[in-house]
Amino acid sequence: MIEALAGLHAVWLLACGRSDGVARLAPPPQQALGMAARSFWAMPLCLPAFLCLHLITWLQAGLGASPAEDFARDLAGFAVGWLAFAVITHRLAARLGRAAHWPLFVTVWNWCNLLQYLMLVLAALPSLLGLPDVVAETAWLVAIGWALWLEWFAARVTLAIPPLPAVAVVLLDVTIGLLLVSFGS
Repeated sequence: MIEALAGLHAVWLLACGRSDGVARLAPPPQQALGMAARSFWAMPLCLPAFLCLHLITWLQAGLGASPAEDFARDLAGFAVGWLAFAVITHRLAARLGRAAHWPLFVTVWNWCNLLQYLMLVLAALPSLLGLPDVVAETAWLVAIGWALWLEWFAARVTLAIPPLPAVAVVLLDVTIGLLLVSFGS
């Protein structure tokens, strides 16, 4: 629990544009992989927000023909996407000569996901509350833009890479998500 709070605090500092947030999660090298492994607790902690986003979608668009099957497929995509990104970035970090930085990167990335999910739930509220489309769409765009920026900033800081390779890391994550959505459709 203490690591989760430390992770969220570090990510909050990053979300505010403060790269010193990462220092709060930088363990000694011999503990880095263990900390990275424990940071995957962010995944089940994101499930309530994941469920909330689905409920909001169902309230707005209806359940569809097979809601249980759709939800199970989305839940599987959630898990596969999360783990696939971690595995692929592990190999990518090695190719970039940043393998030693990967445990910190994946730790921060895991905790970033929790903060991003919470922001998406907040961004979905204007639409749920029936506020004008311009308010709901603006909230959604701000949340998505902020989430992409946060991931880019975290990749840059934790992997110690220039801006363009950090964009590639974010695009990798987005591409995995889009592929999983297209397979689920």
